[in-house]
Amino acid sequence: MLVPDPPYWNEMPRKIPRLLWIAVPLAYLVYLFQFSATGLLGPDEPRYAFIGRAMAQSGDWVTPRLWGEPWFEKPALLYWMQAAAFRVGISSDLAPRLPVALCAIGFLVYYWWILKREFGSRVAWMATLILGTSGLWIGYSQAGVTDIPLTAAYSAAMLLALPWVAKRDTRCLPVSAGLFAVAALAKGVVPLALAAPLLAGRHMRDWLRLRVVVPFVLIALPWYVLCYVRNGWPFIHELFVVHTFSRITSNELMHVQPRWYYIPVFLAGLLPWTPLLALTFTRGSMQDRRRQFLVVWVLTVLIAFSISINKLPGYILPAMPAAAALIAIRIEEVRSARWVLAISGILLIAFPIAGRLLPAAVLSGLSHAPRLSFEPGWLVGPAAAILAWELERRGRRLAAVAAVAVTAGLCVTWLKSTVAPVLDNSVSARVLWRQIEPRRNEVCLGAVKRDWDYGLAYYAGARLPSCAGELRQLEIAPDGDAVRIQARP
Repeated sequence: MLVPDPPYWNEMPRKIPRLLWIAVPLAYLVYLFQFSATGLLGPDEPRYAFIGRAMAQSGDWVTPRLWGEPWFEKPALLYWMQAAAFRVGISSDLAPRLPVALCAIGFLVYYWWILKREFGSRVAWMATLILGTSGLWIGYSQAGVTDIPLTAAYSAAMLLALPWVAKRDTRCLPVSAGLFAVAALAKGVVPLALAAPLLAGRHMRDWLRLRVVVPFVLIALPWYVLCYVRNGWPFIHELFVVHTFSRITSNELMHVQPRWYYIPVFLAGLLPWTPLLALTFTRGSMQDRRRQFLVVWVLTVLIAFSISINKLPGYILPAMPAAAALIAIRIEEVRSARWVLAISGILLIAFPIAGRLLPAAVLSGLSHAPRLSFEPGWLVGPAAAILAWELERRGRRLAAVAAVAVTAGLCVTWLKSTVAPVLDNSVSARVLWRQIEPRRNEVCLGAVKRDWDYGLAYYAGARLPSCAGELRQLEIAPDGDAVRIQARP
């Protein structure tokens, strides 16, 4: 008589894994070190942070508001996370980003746990190290935007469906449906469209059972219903028509990119692990339904967002967990991974080069960056490559992957220490606001980019008046990509 597999929650580790003593400090350095060294960047971070803080101050957890007016670009999950951080007293520098970083770290723990159950401890560790030190994952974990919360909830739901994919085991489907509901609160219908690999085929009826549908409805629908009751059709029109379907068909949102845009983004987003993708194209068994599912997961994300006219790099972040898992599974199978691990190590040379070029490029453009010349920091890539090669030669493949991951984490730490002060001074509104705050009643806003408009509004607590309608002594005027404060004529 076959004994059914125990549920995931009965599979907790009984002792602390040795690699955890490396993973914990690495996670701190990569995700939390120098966390508020730069102010909020771009237009999205300060805009979302303003909405989250306003939600915390007003106590209205239903209607997101920007500058006092309803704002329905995204559902409420990120705003709730940020508002909760503000309510517990976290500072204005940390509150917008810390929930996202903790979400990224928490997902990595969950990711390791699920993969350990499905594919074994070594695959779980390698996949977690690869995903946790890949460029796109690290970059978006440092920003207070919606991409990590969406990816974490959607990917957690997809991973929890693996027993159903492999054996039609439906026990975890209600929890998976609940996680899809959380993803829907992060970015509307997008995660439901990306769930196509689960909803195709004759077994789709398993997802339509009452015990699966009810958790989704109870978690996802209340906010949508309440927001519609309070705000009516404008809520539906803005969230679904303008900011969901128009992104697919219209160029009005100014993020138009060619169809092939996500190929280089995907390859760059996996750095320094991109060479390991070559292993997934080598001959290997594809009989495992779980592996087939991971492949379809990656392709679904890439194809779905490539069809859309509007494209941003973070859109394909939901493909990264599946890609990292596929790479780790394949590494475990191949006879030798020396060359690809060594090349991944060599690619770490990009960090010292970026540290040299990026400060000048941010201030004046890449054409004004200094000419490159050899520096001792360039040796970090070859050193990591040699170490990974030697560990792999000795049969210590997990240690070889960990060596590249740890070196990547140290490079990220160094890069943040080097570049953060430059970004804070040149492209964040925080330093500018500190300069003008003592004379805030004398300042108005000229024709600056929206990055500065949203950023200054966040740090000021309200939108600054426009110079077109206010008689003020000082004007914040554009100066290329930066701004300057000048006396008004």
